[in-house]
Amino acid sequence: MTTWKDEIASRKTFAIISHPDAGKTTLTEKLLYFGGAIREAGTVKGKKNTKHATSDWMEIEKQRGISVTSSVMEFRYRNFHINILDTPGHEDFSEDTYRTLTAADSATMLIDAAKGVEAQTKKLFKVCRLRSIPIFTFINKLDRQGRDPFELMEEMENLLGIRSYPMNWPIGMGRDFQGIYDRINKKIELFDPDNPSNIQVKEVSGPNDPVLVDFIDPSLLEQFQEEMELLDVAGDPYDEERILSGELTPVFFGSAISNFGVQNYLEHFLKLAPAPVPRESDIGPISPMDAEFSGFVFKIQANMNPKHRDRIAFLRITSGKYTQGMSVRHVRLEKSMRLAQPTQFLAQDRNIVKEAYAGDIIGLFDPGTFRIGDTLAERTSFSFDEMPHFSPEHFTAITVKDAMKHKSFEKGLQQLSEEGAIQLFHTYKRFPELQIVGVIGVLQFEVLEYRLKNEYHADIKMESLPYSIARWIDGPEKDMELFKQKQKQLVTDRDGRIVALFDNEFQMNMTKDKYPNLSFYENSYLKNIW
Repeated sequence: MTTWKDEIASRKTFAIISHPDAGKTTLTEKLLYFGGAIREAGTVKGKKNTKHATSDWMEIEKQRGISVTSSVMEFRYRNFHINILDTPGHEDFSEDTYRTLTAADSATMLIDAAKGVEAQTKKLFKVCRLRSIPIFTFINKLDRQGRDPFELMEEMENLLGIRSYPMNWPIGMGRDFQGIYDRINKKIELFDPDNPSNIQVKEVSGPNDPVLVDFIDPSLLEQFQEEMELLDVAGDPYDEERILSGELTPVFFGSAISNFGVQNYLEHFLKLAPAPVPRESDIGPISPMDAEFSGFVFKIQANMNPKHRDRIAFLRITSGKYTQGMSVRHVRLEKSMRLAQPTQFLAQDRNIVKEAYAGDIIGLFDPGTFRIGDTLAERTSFSFDEMPHFSPEHFTAITVKDAMKHKSFEKGLQQLSEEGAIQLFHTYKRFPELQIVGVIGVLQFEVLEYRLKNEYHADIKMESLPYSIARWIDGPEKDMELFKQKQKQLVTDRDGRIVALFDNEFQMNMTKDKYPNLSFYENSYLKNIW
């Protein structure tokens, strides 16, 4: 009989991180395909009649072939219950990705074999390292000509500071790609370019097995055997402790679009990746095996179902078990609430959940009760560590074109701000008051305009502002009052806290020198997290 602790131990909750166009959405699709969650994997880009990626549910994502929101997908594979957090690859949406990583127990880093480690991968990797979570690497697009595998591994060490252990190794590349050798299980998986899904598996005694000459080109076989010898002599040893501490990344080679190497990666990943891990709180670590239910909100998404104009708060369960209709304590609001009909997801498709366990992600209907970072607990009152939050770098003044649409415009701005899609500010002691939107990347403005028009029927005007830095200000009351009187370019955030906007670092440093008793913070939690 399966106990609730067995259920928790079977959970694998991970995020996929990569630079745009490395193939992240395609890899997610293929994993869902193996889990039986979808019958046919979608294509991300192509003709209008092609199927869109299951994980890209917002219309603008389908049009542009990019992910701009984090999707949550769950499925079963053999005896495991898997939760995938599919994050935006585009750097303009990196804050959403950073928050989503707090809900993951491990990460899969996807690298394009031709391009290697790219800028956004580097940023996201840094966040994973800060949390010391295990990182699994999938080097993609081996059926195209790419860089030398040793060169890619060396680049990972030089740019990311992590050593690697290849779990499998490619035989050839591009037109000469013949398959992969599984170093752990000692088997060859042969690639058929005419029918990539037809994978022949040959068990061998090792890289020098005489039978290999029967199905591998002699020149490629000789190169492969030399590379394996070099790996055995000079490569890092296999070490599960270093993998789980995030010091050593297992590396897999394959082609997600051809569905080759994905199942090999998945089966190794499920053996190695951690089950749910403890989370830090203001009363110490909270173990997933604690009987008391708890969780935190890491994402809010409005209008996932345009017909119902609903809003969903995504909750990572951190301990215990959810049962249908249970009551929990909303710690920030200090009140009890009933969790009536949580859902689980395959992108925008949902199922009502009757029970869920630590490691799972559930969606809660949100009438405006939740904020990103909120803690829910069954009985004990505690809060999990603050959610990462970053200073915006681009600013615009925003107004609605049609005054008759002002109410829906205001509602849209508030909801998108609560989602974390934008940061909304109001000018301080200015009449008429001006609303200012701050974002990490300029593509967020395009998504903001699109969503206000399509989801809230509000056409907007945006006027670009020269600011590039925002700092939350705190300090002695006397100094704060003087600062508010003298300093221009002041705004307030949604909680009424004072924020100073600066055109550049020189201007900010001049102001810091002028007010030495005040503190300037990069985020609204009044501490510099990163």
